[in-house]
Amino acid sequence: MAVVRPFRAVRPLPDAASRVAAVPYDVVDVEEARALAAPEPLSFLHVSRAEIDLQPDTDPHSDRVYQAAARRYRELKREAPFVQETAPTVYIYRLSSGGHSQAGVAACYSLADYDADIIKKHERTRRDKEDDRTRHIVELRAQTGPVFLTYRPLEAVKHATADAMTATPLFDFEALDGVRHTLWVAGTAETALIVKAFAGAPALYIADGHHRAASAARARSALTGSSGADFFLGVAFPSDEVKVLPYNRVVKDLNGRTPEEYVDELVRRGFVVEDGLPAPYEKGEASMYLNGRWLKLDLESGGAPGRDIISLLDCNLLQDSVLGPVLGIGDVRTDPRIEFVGGIRGTSGLEQLVDNGRAAVAFSLYPVSVHDLMAVADAGSIMPPKSTWFEPKLRDGLLIHEI
Repeated sequence: MAVVRPFRAVRPLPDAASRVAAVPYDVVDVEEARALAAPEPLSFLHVSRAEIDLQPDTDPHSDRVYQAAARRYRELKREAPFVQETAPTVYIYRLSSGGHSQAGVAACYSLADYDADIIKKHERTRRDKEDDRTRHIVELRAQTGPVFLTYRPLEAVKHATADAMTATPLFDFEALDGVRHTLWVAGTAETALIVKAFAGAPALYIADGHHRAASAARARSALTGSSGADFFLGVAFPSDEVKVLPYNRVVKDLNGRTPEEYVDELVRRGFVVEDGLPAPYEKGEASMYLNGRWLKLDLESGGAPGRDIISLLDCNLLQDSVLGPVLGIGDVRTDPRIEFVGGIRGTSGLEQLVDNGRAAVAFSLYPVSVHDLMAVADAGSIMPPKSTWFEPKLRDGLLIHEI
């Protein structure tokens, strides 16, 4: 069973919500965060990336940064201002963009379930990134950005969500990137139905936010004495509404080959390479941008390295058959010759990287399905690095879980 806990969210007043809401701290670098937050003093990036308001050479993991984050959080609560709900509740958080819409349950989720693998993971986390958000949670005594969860659809949750969304929304605004964010406070009856329905769910899955969840788990020991420390802030979306974009790759050089020699080597290894389009049509294909044109690369024609679900993921087929043996990319986590480009930047972003000389070749991949992600997590396996990009993304600062 999965435990969903209503909570008394700390949140901005509705008139300030669009000014406070900020992109997740880890999807922008410090310069991008500084540029986004500069014109908006209420932006939550001043809290989630507090180094943007300090000297440019400030170590982002220094004591000064976390102290500044806590100070700015206290100030922002007065200036926005923020209020706290009078009674525990759950919220419905709907994301809408380009004709796509998904509605999730914003609540507190159990770290005991996380420990017991009822909340399943598919990524490894890095200790340094955990250290950063753990310190942030402890200094603020708050979780300020939600974990993005998914689950196999539950009819009772679907009906309760629909009922809750007939009321007047608490927040409803369109962000600068065109994503519309709408939140409702679930009524007492809807909240009870949602909590009961999730109690029958065998599992939840972390889609995005593994480091946030891991950091919340680590922060427990420093926040003893509060029952809130045993839960983390999350929004759970039904898997049939979740949208996954590809996580594409660019490689800086062709491992000593000319473009012609590189293509000849692929053909020699049995790959079918022919003229193509910027985005692949189906699983098992990749679009490859090289020397000013797009080519279609049949990933399976070079010989699949295995038949299990991990080895048959397109990103692994590409790595095991092309990036490793042909382009000499070993550990994709550490090799400086490869970069990863989220699908939100589109294939034109890949073309620009190659055309301006920052990369020699780009690979546009078919997105991993949510079904495959769940199957990997159910098997207790780990997805390859940078294999999924979930879009649209939740915003930080709208619902805060104070501990």
